[in-house]
Amino acid sequence: MKRTIRLGTRGSQLALWQANWVKSKVEERNEGLTVELVKIKTTGDKILDVPLAKVGGKGLFVKEIEEALLDNRIDFAVHSMKDVPTNLPQGLHLACITEREDPRDVVISRNGSKLADLPKGAKIGTASLRRQAQVLNIRPDFEIVQLRGNLDTRIKKLTEVGLDAILLAGAGIKRMGWVDKITEYLEPETVLPAIGQGALGIETRDDNEEINKVVAFFDHHITSVSVCAERALLRRLEGGCQVPIAAYGTVKNGRLKLVGLVGSTDGKDIVKDSLEGPEEEAEKLGVKLAERLLDMGAGDILKEIYGKAPSVDR
Repeated sequence: MKRTIRLGTRGSQLALWQANWVKSKVEERNEGLTVELVKIKTTGDKILDVPLAKVGGKGLFVKEIEEALLDNRIDFAVHSMKDVPTNLPQGLHLACITEREDPRDVVISRNGSKLADLPKGAKIGTASLRRQAQVLNIRPDFEIVQLRGNLDTRIKKLTEVGLDAILLAGAGIKRMGWVDKITEYLEPETVLPAIGQGALGIETRDDNEEINKVVAFFDHHITSVSVCAERALLRRLEGGCQVPIAAYGTVKNGRLKLVGLVGSTDGKDIVKDSLEGPEEEAEKLGVKLAERLLDMGAGDILKEIYGKAPSVDR
């Protein structure tokens, strides 16, 4: 018997690519099952003339989609993991996290110049305080220009607004098939990625056993472990997706290495550390590294941004 299940997604070009990828994989594995895409406009999609950090709040790109899940208007949702808050609404959970695409940030420059070769005072477009903090730490002379909009919009603004370069997540550029536009890949040692960058999350209702079974095959163990640690660090630091907090986990031979960073928006203060442990202790490692960053002064940096320091205990 044929039946249809509903997948909630944002309506951007990249979000639809991701949703169609999920749809095709589900339909390939389940004969007679059709996935219908339901486009949902989120707060982050509606407010395009204000920097994300000034909009405030968490879950700017997922809240309305989660409401649709809770109201049973959709059966499951796909998100970029870097947009997903660390605390989910009661009744919802991340059923799985997909294999990570390239987690690195990339530079797309107007004249094909790498970051180090750009002229003094070059104008750099980004919507991310995390990228801003780390790039200004390397090149304090850069002028950061706030850049909002979908991927294609941001790339067009490179010439329209007279920018020298823009900084973006490489995963989205690769998924859209625009690799030829990339001038330079920024290694994690240079610019640490956002929490969950490159991975997709499939969110479902806890009690929807059928849908949970349908999507279970998407879960990629190593990515899940790494992102779990990264999100534990973010949760402990009480951060959202718009703050200058970065973390990147890698797993090798059952050992998880996690690197974390907190930076001031002007790039003058960067607190960075790493630690390693068994992959089974991913969440504990994330919390432990966050505590270490706080001990090193991250709390003072975050206090300036939040107006308050993260709590001592959680």
